[in-house]
Amino acid sequence: MQPNVLLDALLAEAGMSHAGLAAYVNQAGRTRGLALRYEHTAVARWLKGQRPRGQVPDLICEVLGGRLRRPVGLDDIGLGAADRPVSLHASPLSGFVDRAAALWRSDGQARPQLLTAEAVTGTPAVIPVWEWENPPEDADVSREGPNRIGPEHIEILKAARAHYELMYRRAGGVATRDRIVRFLGSETAPMLRGSYPDALGRQLHRATGSLVAVAGICAYDSDAHGLAQRYFHQALRLAKASGDRGLGAYVIALIVNQSLHLREYRQAVAFAEAALRAAGPHTTPALAADLYAMQAKAYAQLGETGAALACIRNAEAAAERIRPGTEPDETGYVQPGLVNVQVAEALLSLGDLEAARVQAAAAVGTPAHDRGRVHRLAMLCEIQLRQGEADRAAASAAEMAERAKGMESLRLRDRLRAVREQLLTSGCSGAEETAQLIDGALRVPL
Repeated sequence: MQPNVLLDALLAEAGMSHAGLAAYVNQAGRTRGLALRYEHTAVARWLKGQRPRGQVPDLICEVLGGRLRRPVGLDDIGLGAADRPVSLHASPLSGFVDRAAALWRSDGQARPQLLTAEAVTGTPAVIPVWEWENPPEDADVSREGPNRIGPEHIEILKAARAHYELMYRRAGGVATRDRIVRFLGSETAPMLRGSYPDALGRQLHRATGSLVAVAGICAYDSDAHGLAQRYFHQALRLAKASGDRGLGAYVIALIVNQSLHLREYRQAVAFAEAALRAAGPHTTPALAADLYAMQAKAYAQLGETGAALACIRNAEAAAERIRPGTEPDETGYVQPGLVNVQVAEALLSLGDLEAARVQAAAAVGTPAHDRGRVHRLAMLCEIQLRQGEADRAAASAAEMAERAKGMESLRLRDRLRAVREQLLTSGCSGAEETAQLIDGALRVPL
């Protein structure tokens, strides 16, 4: 079940408690001859995603519409057709903005059900990608609202994205997510609801989409996969409104990365193909290199050696075309050495230890920010252990633990724990000492 953030947002707007909504629904039911006995616990279940039975959804609309003095429909309270797949294009862009802002508000209030929601699979996971790739396009994204939006607002959003991305790299997604979500709710939502012409509106939606993507990255790094997926889908819808195919392909690369983590390998391959196909010439060399490298990892996990090796060749060819200063801000994560470590992981899955070691060593030998270096060292350590080089692995793990200090990231903690277990299993002379270093990095709870 997905948390019902729309109902949550309307309850807050109406100033109504859970117990209050239950009482009003019971009262409205009596006028229809229904004997309802709902309490606040039922409303809590609705907010967690449970769909009330019978006429109750209509009663909720009636109660909230009366309090808010405007028509409220089933889609407005997140209780539209139960068997209809989720679509970000099902309502006008203004409706999407309201739904996005409702999620930001709920996340900013630390609703626990958002953090524990699972990522959707199957058709609901595919639809947002399909809608991004296919018509209809947004013919006009202009809007009339209470505040005039100008170029200076676009610059604020760009600066915020750069700020939060740097914070994520230095401190991790757990520490960064709350801050970026508060910014989305307090600063970004009013901008989207302001007044702007079509051309400026496309810039606004592009800048917002890029910022929302970082929120998704932080949620993913916090192990909140359902929430991360919703942010990625929002970012994809905003990218479509902007008309920037390259931005959409970048967002899909983030979705591909999450699919790999969730072991949805066929989905990862298909999404990467969609990004490369739909963005076409708008796919920069850095983004192409990352998409091909992730496809190689997926094919390797599926045991399709030929396809994996072909993608590795494509990734390396694209990486050679990367020119500093020509890439957009979003693809700055594709730093020298990233493709090497991705390729190393694919080769490791294929069982080619020596080739994987060469790639991992090349990745570690290339300068990177601390977060990237932790992942590269973890990969090198695993390969060294598999090759029987336990002492070298212990040295790699020690540096990894030192680099990870101060970062609040569940993804990095997973890597640290995995390396610790591998080291202790190896029985090498420095295993206990290095394990203690890793314990030190893990000691402070997030």
